[in-house]
Amino acid sequence: MTIAHARASPAAMVRSFPLPVPMRRALDLAAAAATAGEVPVGAVVTRHGTIVAEAGNAMRGQADPTAHAEMVAIRDAAYRLGTPRLDECELWVSLEPCAMCASAISLARIARLTFAAEDPKGGGVLHGPRIFTQPTCHHRPEVLSGIGESEASEQLRHFFADRRP
Repeated sequence: MTIAHARASPAAMVRSFPLPVPMRRALDLAAAAATAGEVPVGAVVTRHGTIVAEAGNAMRGQADPTAHAEMVAIRDAAYRLGTPRLDECELWVSLEPCAMCASAISLARIARLTFAAEDPKGGGVLHGPRIFTQPTCHHRPEVLSGIGESEASEQLRHFFADRRP
């Protein structure tokens, strides 16, 4: 089974400058997470173009291994909208979601996932377990990657360069 995935072409990324507001916000949240000592990942949930929820990684700050930006934003969106089904929502993330977050995206029935940078080591959408291609996956969102990729990748390189010799 293959995943329906679109990658923004370099020409499309130039035409879309400045970044869409939700991705700009996700990248800003990622930068704030890095300042707080968290891995720089930010996530924003929109519904009909309006931001419903947002979060940066908070695993260390919340002492919660599941407090990835996506998980926190999805939980908050579900709470604010009063439903676990976010089928009219889009999730914007600065980094390809891991397997846990991809599973939560599927369970929440997110309509579209847009992420900036791919994650060959820890990603669960285009890399690793490729959650949305599994026969046990009941919902597969539309997936778009590459929007804001250079900035997200630079945030991650800078964050880890400061921590690893």
